[in-house]
Amino acid sequence: MTKYIMTAGTLLIFALCLGRVPGQTPGQTPGQTQAAPRKIEILFLGHNSVHHNSAKFEPMLKDALASEPFNFTYTADLKDLNDANLAKYDELMIYANHTKIEPEQEKALLDFVAGGKGFLPLHSASFCFQNSPAYIALVGAQFERHKTGEFVADIVKPDHPAMLGIQPFQVWDETYVHTKHNNDRTVLMERVDETGREPWTWVRTHGKGRVFYTAYGHDERVWGHPMFQRLVRNAILWTAPQAVRAQLKLAPSEELAAAVWIP
Repeated sequence: MTKYIMTAGTLLIFALCLGRVPGQTPGQTPGQTQAAPRKIEILFLGHNSVHHNSAKFEPMLKDALASEPFNFTYTADLKDLNDANLAKYDELMIYANHTKIEPEQEKALLDFVAGGKGFLPLHSASFCFQNSPAYIALVGAQFERHKTGEFVADIVKPDHPAMLGIQPFQVWDETYVHTKHNNDRTVLMERVDETGREPWTWVRTHGKGRVFYTAYGHDERVWGHPMFQRLVRNAILWTAPQAVRAQLKLAPSEELAAAVWIP
């Protein structure tokens, strides 16, 4: 029996004859490095305050979702709400207490969402930019008042992609009550108490873009909860622009959101 021994050099010559080198993927030309996988680019707008401590909670969320195709960029500077800067991102997430927005910033934000990008206002974001009726309508309502306590919000639209994999969970939070409701929305969760049913988490569209809001989020008891992290994860996937979803092969959203996820 004849034995054939191929050295590393022989393998290299053989690979070169086939037009490929070791480690090269099909269709990749010699000397060309493989592009990094596409991620959803998220601008996280916080503020400079330990009340609703965005600088603390953004890294918590980033770490919890590290296995997902997300790339977070943090800022507390409202000047970053401009057309040129927002064009770098697929989604804008707001968790802050900014009371006023300038007209050019308002236009940049509204155009960003209307053009097909994602918008995720969380918790106190519903009390931001109180001088802008257009922003309040974009969010879907405005914060009015709150008490505090532990509760379990009712899931009223369990089949929505943002809710898949979400189980009712008990957590301490500020019990937001909202005003200036925009009825052009779909409520996903409600907080129920002796006064009635308060819309708690909802989605809506604005132009070609998608909006997700939840009143959850006062402190680390919420931001560290696996179900809240899952909820935000689902929301990021649901609000992603259509072109980005296609690039990442995220469709159908129902299948992806329902996939096994371990926090």
